[in-house]
Amino acid sequence: MKKYLLTYPAVFTALLLLALPLPARAERLKDIAAIQGAAPLHLTGYGIVVGLAGTGDKKGADFTQESLANMMTRMGVKVDKDALKLSNAAAVMVTASLPPFARKGTRLDITVSSIGNAKSLGGGTLLTTALRSVDGETRALAQGAIAIGGAGTAKAKKNHLLVGRIANGASVERERDTGFSRKHRLILNLNNPDFTTSSRVALKINDTFGKNTARTLDSGAVQLTMPSYMQGRVTEFIAKIENLTVTPDTPARIVVNEKTGTVIIGENVRIGTVALAHGNLTLTVTETKNVSQPNALAPGDTVVTKEKSTDMTEDEAQVMLMPKGTTIQELVNALNAIGVSPRDMISIFQSIKAAGALQAELVVI
Repeated sequence: MKKYLLTYPAVFTALLLLALPLPARAERLKDIAAIQGAAPLHLTGYGIVVGLAGTGDKKGADFTQESLANMMTRMGVKVDKDALKLSNAAAVMVTASLPPFARKGTRLDITVSSIGNAKSLGGGTLLTTALRSVDGETRALAQGAIAIGGAGTAKAKKNHLLVGRIANGASVERERDTGFSRKHRLILNLNNPDFTTSSRVALKINDTFGKNTARTLDSGAVQLTMPSYMQGRVTEFIAKIENLTVTPDTPARIVVNEKTGTVIIGENVRIGTVALAHGNLTLTVTETKNVSQPNALAPGDTVVTKEKSTDMTEDEAQVMLMPKGTTIQELVNALNAIGVSPRDMISIFQSIKAAGALQAELVVI
């Protein structure tokens, strides 16, 4: 039986994506958190696209007929809806995002999606469509020629033909009142809630602006109170907050996707003592304690250190030995070096977790 000492990480297969733990670094608050109330507002509207070359809605899309008839009636044209031919028109849903501080007249990009049985929106023009927020208020008006970035024939098509975009296709008609200029207290929401990170954020802000400027509400929110010397300067205060740097903390976590065979391994993942057999593979992870004691007359203290080793055997007479501090990264390297597939790795991780030897959260998606 041969033995190999694994001293360098093995090259991962193309099917395995491994997120290696990197040294923690400070991040700007604007990259890991956002001010509450400064998120985009989603807008939706129902509209009609015309000018389609026979690729519009077909018989059976009654709502399109009804919409066209009502629109023409409002324009002073009386028409029998049953006499309308729909092949050159299509009913669509129009969506857009309204930035929190967009002013009247600001142009927005919009997305147009077919809701009937049209074959393509290519070459069509969206008629004036009101875009509303969830409160029913009309916030913007949309209109324009649609670009779909694709083409199709009876036998073949390129890209998706039923969804298109109109660059700068909507104009803001009603601004949002965020009330930021009148606020004395703000809420900072973390993108990835974590109690340690939340505490670090509050500590950093208090060190910069003074005591009691920030306090943690929970793992995902920090309350900010405007210092007296920053009153009336909300924009400047937020800008300074956003550019502070904090080192976020992340939990030990492994995310696996069984459908694609993808494995993502986060920071701080460790393995306890475990022996595992998978097919013709036998793997053993052990932990031993070493005592380092100074000479009788020398200064220093007795130190106890832990040493882990990973040993694997196969019927094909392959053995790999990793003598120190076994981490999940080294385990994956070793498994990959002897040809274990990503899907087998997923099964192995699940088994190690079930045995209580995986000191991390295992997320299967």
